[in-house]
Amino acid sequence: MSLNANLASRLHAVLMGRKTMVGWARVLVLMAAIACSNAVDDNVATDVAISAPATAGSSASPETGQPVVASEDDVGDDVIGDIPSETSGSSGDIQESDLAQTLSANEIVTAFESVINRVFAESLESVVEITVTTVTGGASGSGFVWDDQNHIVTNQHVIANAQGVEVSFSDGRAYSATVIGEDADADVAVLLVDTDDALKPLSLGDSNMAVPGQIAIAIGNPFGEEFTLTQGIVSAVGRSIRSGNQGFTTPDVIQTDAAINPGNSGGPLLNRLGEVIGMNAQIRSDSRQNSGVGFAVPINIAKLVVPELIENGEFLYSWLGVSGHDLSRILALGLDLPDGTQGAYISAVIADGPAEAAGLNEGTRTIRVEGQPIEVGGDTVVGIDGTPIRSMADLISYLTSNTRPGDTVTFEILEEGGSTAEKDVTLGVRP
Repeated sequence: MSLNANLASRLHAVLMGRKTMVGWARVLVLMAAIACSNAVDDNVATDVAISAPATAGSSASPETGQPVVASEDDVGDDVIGDIPSETSGSSGDIQESDLAQTLSANEIVTAFESVINRVFAESLESVVEITVTTVTGGASGSGFVWDDQNHIVTNQHVIANAQGVEVSFSDGRAYSATVIGEDADADVAVLLVDTDDALKPLSLGDSNMAVPGQIAIAIGNPFGEEFTLTQGIVSAVGRSIRSGNQGFTTPDVIQTDAAINPGNSGGPLLNRLGEVIGMNAQIRSDSRQNSGVGFAVPINIAKLVVPELIENGEFLYSWLGVSGHDLSRILALGLDLPDGTQGAYISAVIADGPAEAAGLNEGTRTIRVEGQPIEVGGDTVVGIDGTPIRSMADLISYLTSNTRPGDTVTFEILEEGGSTAEKDVTLGVRP
């Protein structure tokens, strides 16, 4: 379905003329929502919302963020359907002239507010404030109900070194909780609440379906202000952030401009359907306050890690035993690789690790290319088991999501000079 030029022009004039409107990025979301108003089910609506091309994994170097612990469905046709629309014939096309006549600024904003309000109201009883006592004092953060077995999930850095943990709900209920598993690498921890009360879990989404521009809703307890909602968009996907284990990074991280501050850590990042797509974890800021660059651990990593934490108290990652970075244009020149080659360059191989046993090569010498010193000699990974690898983030993401310790995978390699090779690697356990 398409909105005609007159309607687009009208939306532009109305929304640009009022300071109380939601801004350009949200205008695009609203227009997508209007285009969905004739959807006969959630799947149709979702297809429209995710039709924008997804961003490939970021090629930027892993960024060090700051933990943010305080010092411490249905968009429903009934919601968007409140905007009058007409259909014609079996195709269900919107009669654009009628729609243009019936839309008003108030109706658009009301529909948008209804979506946000519904997500907040339906999610609130599943979000908790977490209060931690430690030897040195205490801290607070956020979390949410994971399942109907009284498990709460939060960030590992929220409960690190905890001697006591209490979780509080928006209706005033408070319970003691026990840490039953934690994973510093993914910054995920699981608590077990001591109660016979039935706790309502949040619905889990698919973080792989998140794309820039989609609505992002954060609920948490910034600066101790309980059960605060902030709203923005998914700003980027495929980011990498340093994990609690500083030698490794967390892949596929979601970046958002929804305000995240100290105390939001561990709280849910929700999509417009009220599904959790991430767990708010870090901010990029010089002042430790929101600067519009927040990061959430993707829910798909939590789905991988949490069941193991519940069952065994820990999650074991597969380990390759290398360090490296993206293949740059200048590095490709120095390695005499074809123009436009993308991949993950191996700069160092850990002694006695799986990569060394498989014969992967590390950088051996430094040359100058276009006046810059460049280390060469290492292998460039361009694929694993037939899956293209275009960056170091791709490599980390693949190993995290698709392999476990003991698996043998086939690396597709470009060696210096451009010759190709396949090398089988039996992965170890991340130290």
